[in-house]
Amino acid sequence: MLERIGGKRFPYRLKILEEDRVLLALKVQAVWPGAGTQVFCLRDSGQGRGGEELERVPVVSLRRYGKRLAVVLDRRVNKRCDFLFLKKPYKTKEGEYEQIFWRTHQSLRTSRKRFVTGPWKGPPLTIYVDIDEKYPWRFPGCRVERTHLPVGDYALAGGKGLLAVVERKTFDNLLAELGRWDAFHQVLGELEVYPQNALVIESSYGDFLDPKRLHHYTPSFVARALAEISAMHPRLKVVFAHSRKGANEWCRRFFEAVALQSTESIPVQGVDLEETVVPKSRDSDLIFALMEQFPRLPPSFTLGELREAFPHVPIEAIRRFLGRMKAAGKVRCSGRGPKARWMKIQQD
Repeated sequence: MLERIGGKRFPYRLKILEEDRVLLALKVQAVWPGAGTQVFCLRDSGQGRGGEELERVPVVSLRRYGKRLAVVLDRRVNKRCDFLFLKKPYKTKEGEYEQIFWRTHQSLRTSRKRFVTGPWKGPPLTIYVDIDEKYPWRFPGCRVERTHLPVGDYALAGGKGLLAVVERKTFDNLLAELGRWDAFHQVLGELEVYPQNALVIESSYGDFLDPKRLHHYTPSFVARALAEISAMHPRLKVVFAHSRKGANEWCRRFFEAVALQSTESIPVQGVDLEETVVPKSRDSDLIFALMEQFPRLPPSFTLGELREAFPHVPIEAIRRFLGRMKAAGKVRCSGRGPKARWMKIQQD
């Protein structure tokens, strides 16, 4: 909704509403950004007087991409725009201030970013590799742990569980799955539960159309099977990475991008625009969340102390977590019953 409020520098107010709830309210300098320009915005506290309503348009899509809030409106022209939220440090004092820019789809198309992709500069990533994975990919500079994953071959750890999961397939692996196609669809269905997922294939699509490499299958049969994956699992990313090296690099960059997005947020009137990372009912994801918190646990603790520290985690998940840490040689138990203490084992 766009209103005229009569200010000198910011004569208009823009609101994004969900029924009667205000998701975002900004004071803006124009009714719509001009071609190749962007409009500077200020947050509206909501304390000012009401304005004259100029326009009200339904919102088709509202999604967050890192520091950007992308909006699609239900009309033929001037339908796509986004809001860029930046934090800048003060030059003469401590703290940060906010800058908000309103940009259109046309201005984003005409602009050209000039940058070179550099190495990952964030905190070290924690990547889990399934214990059954032979000759795994390498992730230099990351903390890599071998463990049993609920699905997939590689996973990115996060504070709330697994942030991203990747299933790896070589050319021969994927051809072998054609013989157990229904079971493979079940695996992909579980993989699809995670919002950040991917099936990464160490080969190009054209390789699966080469009759000299397909042995028992025809190119048309394999092409239909590959198309079926995308048709039956629309939320699954399918990546043909051409080679092992290319697949390894894609997975590493994918995990870096997911980690970066998980650390960025947009403050929008107290409304959480984040998507759920993983289903909350999965004990396996809660166990991985506890594994991520393990370095910050005290040298010794009891089961009851863990329950107090993580009240959202069921007791059975905590017991499975302790059993897994004990099997990995990272903790030992002294005593029995509720007073038994679990102690960390120093790793060489």
